[in-house]
Amino acid sequence: MKKLPKEFQEVIHSIKFDRLGSIKPQQEIKNIDRGLIYVRLIFDLSAEIKQDDWQLTIQPAFIPDFNWAPHITPGEKNIIDQHVFRSPAMIVTDNKQGLAVIPDINIMKNGTSTRWYMDMIASENKLIIGMSETLVSGHVIYERKEGAVYPKGRVEFGFYLMKYTDKGDLENPFRRPLKFFWTNWGKRLFEEGNPVKGDLEPYVDYTYNWAFNTWKDAVWQEFMLGDKKVGAPVFIVNTTQSPNYPGRINEREFRSIWNQAWFSSLRSASGLYRYARRKGDKELLNKALLSKELALATPMKEGFFYGLIGTEMETVETEGKQYNRSKGWDTYYWGNSNRNPYTWDARKSPFHILDMSWTATLMLRWYEELEKDERLLEYTRKYADALLKKQDAKGFFPGWLDLETLEPMEYLNDSPETSMSVTFLLKLYELTKIEKYRSSALRAIDAVCKEIVPVGRWEDFETYWSCCRLGTPEWVGKKVERNNMYKQCNFSIFWTAEALLESYRITKNKEYLKLGQRTLDEMLMTQTVWQPPYIYVNAVGGFGVMNADG
Repeated sequence: MKKLPKEFQEVIHSIKFDRLGSIKPQQEIKNIDRGLIYVRLIFDLSAEIKQDDWQLTIQPAFIPDFNWAPHITPGEKNIIDQHVFRSPAMIVTDNKQGLAVIPDINIMKNGTSTRWYMDMIASENKLIIGMSETLVSGHVIYERKEGAVYPKGRVEFGFYLMKYTDKGDLENPFRRPLKFFWTNWGKRLFEEGNPVKGDLEPYVDYTYNWAFNTWKDAVWQEFMLGDKKVGAPVFIVNTTQSPNYPGRINEREFRSIWNQAWFSSLRSASGLYRYARRKGDKELLNKALLSKELALATPMKEGFFYGLIGTEMETVETEGKQYNRSKGWDTYYWGNSNRNPYTWDARKSPFHILDMSWTATLMLRWYEELEKDERLLEYTRKYADALLKKQDAKGFFPGWLDLETLEPMEYLNDSPETSMSVTFLLKLYELTKIEKYRSSALRAIDAVCKEIVPVGRWEDFETYWSCCRLGTPEWVGKKVERNNMYKQCNFSIFWTAEALLESYRITKNKEYLKLGQRTLDEMLMTQTVWQPPYIYVNAVGGFGVMNADG
C-alpha cells in the first residue's frame, strides 16, 4: 500500500490487498478532512477474471478493547454481506484512539460486478473488506461462495478511514460515522422526500380498513369473559384466512391475543383510540375500549400477570389434508409468550418481566394521554409493588419468573430488558409521586449503564429465542470471540435509549442524556441512509433487526 498520512500511521500498522488475477491496482489516497482519508483502488482488466475472493486487510496499530460491526461473523467462512450495508462501518477503539473503516457507498450505488463484504476478526486484530459472491446460512448469517467474475474493463474499490482521538468521539464512537453518512447521503435523500413523501394518513386508513373491514372476520376477535365483553385483533393471520383465498382456512398459530413486547393488542388499541377520536368513529373507538377491557381482565398472581389469552386448537382432516383450527373462545385459557428458553407451550410459559412492564407502561400512557381510568393506575401499582421485590442487589430485574414459585429462572437476569421496567417505574413515579418507584428505577438504569451500554451487550428474548437460534444458549452473556461482540438485538437498544431519556427527564443528570445519545446512535448504525441498487424497494430509513439477521 502507498504510504498513509502520518496521523494514520499512528493507528494503522499495515494495509495489504490481493491482486485481481495477476493485475495490480492503481492506488489513490486523498485527505478529505481532519482525521479522514479516502482510499481507492482501480483495476484495469484486459480480459475477464474469475476469482472467488478478493480482500484488503487492515491491521490496526493498537489492540482495541471495543469492536463494532453491523453483523457477526462467528466462523472463518462467514462474512458481512453487502445486504446489511445500511450504515456500513467497522469500528475499533481503546481509551486513547479509534479507527472506523467505511466502504465507499458511491461506488456501490452504480452497481458492482461482484458483491462487497466486510469481516472483523477481532481475535487477530484484522479489519477486512472485500469482494465475493455470498450465500445465506442459518437465520441469517452469510458465507463466501464460489463464482465471482470480473468483466473486462475497470473495477473500482474504495473506502474511507476515520481516526478518533477526541475524548467525546471515543465515548461515543458512533456519532462521527453517523454524521458522515447523514451529510454525504442521508440528508439529501430525506430532503427529496425519502422514505415517504407527504402525509402518512393514507397508510393508516388502509391499515384500519384492512383490519376492521376487508379481513375483519379473521382479524377481529370479540367474546365474553364472564359478564364482560372484550375484544382485540388476533395474534397472527395468514394467506389462507384471506377473504379471497379459494381453499380452506389453515391457521398458522394457535388462535390467541397477546399483550407482550412483540405483539401488543393494547398498543394497537391506543393507536386505534387516537385514530377513532380524530375521525369521530364511535365503532372503532368501542373496539379500542374492548381491548383495554381485555387487558384489565387479565388475572394476576401475586401482582404478576399473563401475557396472552388463547383458545384450544384441533386438527381437522378434510379430503386427506390436515387443517389447524380453533375450538372457539369458549375454550380460552391464559398463558404467556412461547418465545422463551423453556417451553413452546404457552400454557406452561413463565411470566416474562419485560412483557409485563411493557403492558403496564402502555396502561399508564393510556391513563395519562387518553382517559383517566383509575383501574389502569390500580392495576399497574399492584404489579409495580410485586416487581420491586424481584430487583437484585446490582439493580437488575430478572428475565422470567417460574409460573408456580414466581422465582427468577436461568436466563437474562442481568440484561437490558431491565430498561423497560425503568421506563415503567419512572412513569408510575411521575403519576403517583411515590419515591420507591423512582429510586428503584434509577438503581436499575445505573446497572444497565455500568454493565450493558459500554460493551454493547444488547441481549433480549428476540436475540436468542425468536427465528434466529444461532448461539442459543451457549452465547448468552458471552461475546462471540472472533468478533469481540455480543449477539445483539435492536429491541433492547431502543428500550435502553428510551429509559435513559426518561431518567434524564426525571433527574436532569446529563450523564443519562449522554449515554442515551450513544445508545440511540448505536441503533442508528443499523438504519439505511442510502438506496442500495440491489434492494428493489425504497429502503431509505429502514432499520435492521439484529446482528445475526438479514
